[in-house]
Amino acid sequence: MHGEEQEPLLEEAQARLRALAGEGAVLRDDQWAAIKALVVDRRRVLVVQRTGWGKSAVYFIATALLRELGEGPTVIVSPLLALMRNQIAAAERAGIHAVTVNSANPEEWEKIYAQVAEGVVDVLLVSPERLNNPDFRDNVLPELAESAGLVVIDEAHCVSDWGHDFRPDYRRLRTLIGELPPGIPVLATTATANARVTRDVAEQLAVDSEWEEPQETLVLRGALERESLSLSVVELAGPEERLAWLDQALRELPGSGIVYTLTVAAAHEVAAYLRERGHEVAAYSGQTEQAERLAAEQDLLDNRIKALVATSALGMGFDKPDLGFVVHVGAPQSPVAYYQQVGRAGRGVERAEVILLPGREDRQIWAYFASLAFPPEETVRQTLAALSGGTLSTAALEGRVDLSRTRLESMLKVLDVDGAVRRVKGGWDATGEPWSYDGERYARVAQAREAEQQAMLAYIAATDCREMHLRLHLDDDAATPCGRCDNCTGARRSAGVDGAAVEAAKASLSRPGVVVEARRLWPTGLAELSGRIKPELAAAPGRALGRLTDLGWGNRLRDMLAASAPDGPVPDDVFAAVVKVLSAWEWEARPSAVVAMPSAGRPVLVRSLAERLAQVGRLTYLGELGYRSGSPGRQFNSAQRVQAVRGTLAMPRELAGRIAEVGAPVLLVDDLVDTGWTMTLGAALVRHAGAPSVLPFALATVS
Repeated sequence: MHGEEQEPLLEEAQARLRALAGEGAVLRDDQWAAIKALVVDRRRVLVVQRTGWGKSAVYFIATALLRELGEGPTVIVSPLLALMRNQIAAAERAGIHAVTVNSANPEEWEKIYAQVAEGVVDVLLVSPERLNNPDFRDNVLPELAESAGLVVIDEAHCVSDWGHDFRPDYRRLRTLIGELPPGIPVLATTATANARVTRDVAEQLAVDSEWEEPQETLVLRGALERESLSLSVVELAGPEERLAWLDQALRELPGSGIVYTLTVAAAHEVAAYLRERGHEVAAYSGQTEQAERLAAEQDLLDNRIKALVATSALGMGFDKPDLGFVVHVGAPQSPVAYYQQVGRAGRGVERAEVILLPGREDRQIWAYFASLAFPPEETVRQTLAALSGGTLSTAALEGRVDLSRTRLESMLKVLDVDGAVRRVKGGWDATGEPWSYDGERYARVAQAREAEQQAMLAYIAATDCREMHLRLHLDDDAATPCGRCDNCTGARRSAGVDGAAVEAAKASLSRPGVVVEARRLWPTGLAELSGRIKPELAAAPGRALGRLTDLGWGNRLRDMLAASAPDGPVPDDVFAAVVKVLSAWEWEARPSAVVAMPSAGRPVLVRSLAERLAQVGRLTYLGELGYRSGSPGRQFNSAQRVQAVRGTLAMPRELAGRIAEVGAPVLLVDDLVDTGWTMTLGAALVRHAGAPSVLPFALATVS
């Protein structure tokens, strides 16, 4: 198509943009270059542009033009429900009928598939998880791939394991792209990709298909400057000071915004404190119920609340152009992730405040996330061997492979894309195809993660331009000093906080006590234990002083329970807080006796805690459970943990006799609750010995 022939197409594209973004909107050069490459040349295109640049306009306009040419619907793979909702609303403004298939609307799937087949749907948005669903993969995806007019991969950095937010489900896109018929264009978009991730994604887009000659991906990469963002870092002594500072800052920060935390527990803790101080805020995480998330998003969009206190679950796709600020209570482990999250702000305002409040616990949280990396080869081979005997569900595999459910599923998805296993109805099968463990690549990815963490620490300590620091880490060669951040202007935010506000924050954070929910069902995959735990053996809901992930008690408990920490009697300040927890515990039947759990690492701590509680509460100390032949060690999933603890935990005969003699409710004491199975099995032993009820208590829970 020559230049004169393209004029009508360009005019139509401009008209579509005005319908989407307003009468004054004009296509950027790279927007038109991408649209032309997709519609005219049917190419594969990767667009790396800053948040708010208009990447969605490219695929909606290309969709409209391709549909006018009689092409099939656009399939958009999008990672988050919030992103999908915003995209559907934007599509409607452009006169495009968009629908979505995801975990929140299974009752609508068949109807939607029928509409797609009838040709009345212009855009189908699917979550990456759908690509690995056997029904969708085998029955729906082949037809979609055959009839699609355009395939779009949103947040394309998720495709690359070099990216900060790699998702195994996205790896199936490489297979999808390779199976597309000739002439179907593919667009990938992201706002956060350094040169390595850009190169990796571009290579995956160019994977061989039925093209006569593999096409080189057209990469359109722009400067990542955010002209409205004013970046600053405020280093404060501890969590009390950070919360007190945040309380004061929210009274002055413009408009409404987002307060990011690193953990779910911290999101709820910060939100609760801010509400106590009179701020209208809501907590938001991946664990928040769908209806609550929708309501919270809408409240922020409508400025009915000052802020959402959120985890990275709100990281991609949330679109509020007038967002006035983003504050991080704790530093993300990657400058790339940080720049993406702060990119939520300032899209439709002249100035938005971006503030980082780093904490000393950040590195410990980073270390936990690093522990979720791809497992060692021995574990992977063990999984393949288990599957070689036939189909096994994920739950059944847990009984044979010692990985947490999340980590096991992530590994299986990678093996699925690599062709070593296949997801089928009822679970997973081994394919028998040769598979090699790419240890060198996994090690390099781990090194890249470590380098990102060091770069984040360098950002916190930087004395030069903060935005330039972030953009250079994204390999943005156009980066120059922004002239707006605290280092460029010299106008650093004061770290001073009112003493009374610090005391209020300290009182809130040090308020002890969290509920420890009792296990009610045995894990699946066990031959001898299944279904509900018998009521006569079950524990009652328990309590713990705090979570290891808490901002308040978290630091104190992490230090005390660290593997390197010496064993010793329970400290007085900790015991005083424990007494407060028990005093506020509204139990149905007050315990009359105390039993200690056995501890291989901290026997003095657990025993002293149990004995002091018995003394202060005027309870009978009965003794402690034991091990048959050493502790069970560390296991990472429920089935493995139950098997190990059940094989080692023992009830001494003398203790059983004392429990039967007293015949009263028992307070069962331990230092740490992780999976909850040790306490569950300990409670079952105590109940079996004659206790009418067992109330678990621990110093800490993992989460």
